[in-house]
Amino acid sequence: MLYSAKVMDHFMNPRNVGAMEDADGVGQVGSARCGDSMKIYLKIEDGIITKATFETFGCGSAIASSSMATVLITGKPLSQALALTNEAVAEALDGLPEKKLHCSVLAEQAVRAAVRDYYDRNHIPYNPAELPVYEED
Repeated sequence: MLYSAKVMDHFMNPRNVGAMEDADGVGQVGSARCGDSMKIYLKIEDGIITKATFETFGCGSAIASSSMATVLITGKPLSQALALTNEAVAEALDGLPEKKLHCSVLAEQAVRAAVRDYYDRNHIPYNPAELPVYEED
C-alpha cells in the first residue's frame, strides 16, 4: 500500500495534535470495525474556527486525515467547515489508498460532530438531518 508524501508528512509530523480543555465544540467518531477513533476540538469566535485540534487512535491514514482536516478548517467560518467533504480531505493529502478512504470519512464526520456539539451547547438551531449523530459501528 503506497502513501503519498503528504500522507506520510501528516502522519509523521501531525499538525494540531492534542486535547483542548476550553473547546467550544467537541466531536468524537469511531469505527469498531477498523479500530480508528477520532476526536476533533474546536475553538470558535464570531462563527470562525480560530483553533482546531485532534486526538486520534488509529492507523497512519486516520492520523493524517485528522491532521489535514484541522488544517483545512482553521480560520474558516463554520459554514465552510460543514462543507468539508471526505473527498476534499483525501484530495488535500494527494489521495488515500481505497482501503483507507474510511479515514477521511471519519475526519469529515468528526468535524460535523464538533460543529453540532457547538450548536447544541449554544442553543443554535440547525437541521438535524444535515448534522446527524454518528454512532460507532
